[in-house]
Amino acid sequence: MISKEDVDHVALLSRLILTDDEREVFTSQLNDVLGHMRLLEQLDTEGVLPTTHVVPLRNVYRGDQVGKHLSRDEALSNGPNHDDNHFVVPKIL
Repeated sequence: MISKEDVDHVALLSRLILTDDEREVFTSQLNDVLGHMRLLEQLDTEGVLPTTHVVPLRNVYRGDQVGKHLSRDEALSNGPNHDDNHFVVPKIL
């Protein structure tokens, strides 16, 4: 069972400031989610193979195709600041 103190702890770690009403709501909602998980734990899954999806999925990739592209000058003209060959951005450390 999730307590209000647990919700406060997670809020602190997440740097969230919660009102008393929000604490109530989140405590209730998290306990509801855990209640549903407890129901799922009771299901008989003997003989059921582990899966990641209920339907078979695979990645669909498109083939690489050479197409029209922007010239260097056209691409650089879209930026607010550039030198001859590069976009100029603020230094961030």
